[in-house]
Amino acid sequence: MSDEFSLRCWGVRGSTPTPGSSTLRYGGETACFEIRAGDALVLVDCGSGARNLGMELCGCRPRSFDLLFTHTHLDHICGLPFFKPAYDPNFEVTAWAGHFQDDTSLVDIVSRIMSPPIFPVAAKTLKAVEFKSFTAGELIPRTDDLVIRTTRLNHPGGACGYRFDYHGKSICIITDHEHGDPEIDAALPEFVRDADVMIYDAMFTDEEYRIFKGWGHSTWQKAVELSKAGNVKTPVLFHHDPRRSDDELDEIGLAAQKAYPGMLVAKEGMILRP
Repeated sequence: MSDEFSLRCWGVRGSTPTPGSSTLRYGGETACFEIRAGDALVLVDCGSGARNLGMELCGCRPRSFDLLFTHTHLDHICGLPFFKPAYDPNFEVTAWAGHFQDDTSLVDIVSRIMSPPIFPVAAKTLKAVEFKSFTAGELIPRTDDLVIRTTRLNHPGGACGYRFDYHGKSICIITDHEHGDPEIDAALPEFVRDADVMIYDAMFTDEEYRIFKGWGHSTWQKAVELSKAGNVKTPVLFHHDPRRSDDELDEIGLAAQKAYPGMLVAKEGMILRP
């Protein structure tokens, strides 16, 4: 069994894919992560970046893995209809969501986007996918050495954060999230405590946030605050505003590194090993 523990970014943009000359270095695909822990594979979110990931997975193993959704806004699920392993009965994909605040289920949402006149292929064609639910705050059940913890995030319609612990190392994914809910904010520093890597929703700057308060996203300055409170080793700014160019992200990265040495800006294709 391999001791590999890593996170690879297949999509780091927020809200909508943004192909073009101004997004070449950081990437324009929306949220999708690949986590390797020994022989285990776990994916988080299935935004537009999942299309390329799916094509790569068809040529390698394992063929059984979990797909965790932080929530089901379109930029985090739009890649599922184009995720090739989902249609292949030789794969076993267990898709999980735990953010719903009512009786809605993950299969309900997928069935809505994969139905005419929105999409020509029905959700029932996803032959490899089994849909399951949990409640944010619970552990995701596993039989190996990877521990997956969950927590509520503050986002319209609800969202779920994840913490992956493996052989003394940890990776946290905190997106999409807006600071400001006292109960949720109070729980986050302990949830990310001493994490080696923390992905954090930094769509806005503090100056921009005044205009976009209530939209469900945070700022790079709040990433600094949470990193200090939770003693995070390597925070990674994520969910980049679709209007943000590569040069603008460079500027944010420089300011963030001055405020918290070691902070990174997420790039498509980036691989992080705690």
